[in-house]
Amino acid sequence: MQELLHNLGAAAVYAVLGIVLFVLAFSVINRLTPGTLWRELIEEHNTALAIVVGAMSIGISIIIAAAIW
Repeated sequence: MQELLHNLGAAAVYAVLGIVLFVLAFSVINRLTPGTLWRELIEEHNTALAIVVGAMSIGISIIIAAAIW
């Protein structure tokens, strides 16, 4: 039982670490691009940008998962 709790705690720490790293990476990308990504996606309904941001999010997530693994 103690091993299970230890593993659950480790999984929670790694999940939080992954989320924090993802938010930081997304913030850096948002600052490097001209304009604001959120305004372009929500207000302007820019589908092409949504596809690029989605692909970027998947790529960052794979890199973070591989680094934590």
